[in-house]
Amino acid sequence: MAPCGGRWNGFGPTDMPRLAIVAALEREVRPLVKSWRITDKEHDGRRFRFFENGEVVVVCGGIGAAASRRASEAVIAIFDPKVVCSAGFAGALDPKLRVGDVVRPSSVINAGDGSRTVVEGGEGVLVSFESVASPAQKSKLRDSFGADTVDMESATVARAAEARGKGFTVVKAVSDEIDFEFPAMERFVDAEGQFSQGRFAGYAAVRPWLWRRVMRLARNSNRASRALCAYLDTIGA
Repeated sequence: MAPCGGRWNGFGPTDMPRLAIVAALEREVRPLVKSWRITDKEHDGRRFRFFENGEVVVVCGGIGAAASRRASEAVIAIFDPKVVCSAGFAGALDPKLRVGDVVRPSSVINAGDGSRTVVEGGEGVLVSFESVASPAQKSKLRDSFGADTVDMESATVARAAEARGKGFTVVKAVSDEIDFEFPAMERFVDAEGQFSQGRFAGYAAVRPWLWRRVMRLARNSNRASRALCAYLDTIGA
């Protein structure tokens, strides 16, 4: 699947409807939102931070299905967007995909129940999996679902948008190629889906055999973030 470019379903900066972008972590979208207006609002007993710029609002809800569901419900309830976008990082299941490639899938599959959401104007398949996928799991997901990329959140965002009659789309940047083995990271994600960078850094600091992988992960994440935000900026976000 080739990297994507150009405008998003024909929407330019002057005719885009109000768009809500749901990401997992702020670091994924920081180059885009660093100068945007920040507001903190409460929904269903939780506080969320929103980044606003004209007709676009971004919320970073946390890692995983539960966190993305809560963030999607909050941004829909508070801002009533016309379109909800799941944006962020994805892992490559296709060996041809490289770190920094930006993809817009034509369908999103929930690996848990097999449900599928069709996305207009995209290409390829993204599967949402319950955890960070190892290389072995990536191979199984590709074989089982014919998928090109994997994440943890898009299927949940799609379901929230559909339940409330909103349009849905997805934009992902590849942050890890098919053979990349993550260090043990999920233990550093709390119940709210937030990743403790400090605790992870302390864990990695005393394990020299992880240093090369951690440095590679940091470089990959920075490259993916820049590519994702550059693409989102071209569509008027």
